[in-house]
Amino acid sequence: MIAPWVLITCLAAFAQALRFMFQKQLTASGLSTAGATFARFFFAAPFVVVIAIRYGMSSGYGLPSLPNVFWGYVVVGGMSQILATMCVVALFSMRNFAAGITFKKTEVLLSVFIGFIILGDVITMPALIAMLVGLGGVLLLADPPQATGPWHKRILNKAVLLGLSSGLFFGLSGVNYRGASLSIEEGDTFYRAIVAMAFVVVFQFATMCVWLKWREVGQITAVLRAWRGVSLVGLTSMIGTICWFSAFTLQSAGYVNAVGQIELLFSIGIGMLVFGEKISVREWQGLTMLTASIVMLVLVA
Repeated sequence: MIAPWVLITCLAAFAQALRFMFQKQLTASGLSTAGATFARFFFAAPFVVVIAIRYGMSSGYGLPSLPNVFWGYVVVGGMSQILATMCVVALFSMRNFAAGITFKKTEVLLSVFIGFIILGDVITMPALIAMLVGLGGVLLLADPPQATGPWHKRILNKAVLLGLSSGLFFGLSGVNYRGASLSIEEGDTFYRAIVAMAFVVVFQFATMCVWLKWREVGQITAVLRAWRGVSLVGLTSMIGTICWFSAFTLQSAGYVNAVGQIELLFSIGIGMLVFGEKISVREWQGLTMLTASIVMLVLVA
């Protein structure tokens, strides 16, 4: 029987692939990188807060007692996710949709090390081997299709640096979200996840408002004008984030992010069906390795 956290992670990955698709369309419509990033929090924040309050009241858990460490997890995790999302949105203009999503999957191994350092999470040797197989797939996808010149110069380019940065920040955010959820002692898995998520998205919403008002005047208005697309970003963001928080509460970030690589398969389908993108033979080889890595992880986790 497949563990619940695996199914929840797959749903999160699907919602996230859709959200990045809508964000790419928003960027093409004239929003800046920061504006498209803000779009994911704009509509999601109020809905998440309402869900958290209603669930707390209906379940009888009420308001949680939050330890001091909770706020550190919220701030670090929230800021890391903002930076990671901006890196991915900026990456879309440099590579195709599926490959852009691929670069961020360096978060898998990075979250293992971050999780061990911050929370003491450990993984088994078979799981580590599976993750290394996935890393091999990422390296295959990291080499631009039409690139020329020495291999190290093809790999060390701006797109790869953005991808690695997004992977680092996503890995850091996942570990801190797990820490925030686990620091809440009362309630069931969903309660701890939704409460932690509510505080995070409110912090992210406020932070992005201040930044855009200070550095990118007019982008908040542009987001309001693009409310149809923004609402889709907010909806898929809310669904995905609730699932990610629930999965991180049930399992360590390394395992969750590794299974979450199934997002690549969803991204390929979106890239081909929506954006008319083609996948090269080498990219198919890399994606095959990533698929094998996910299957191995589901079997050994």
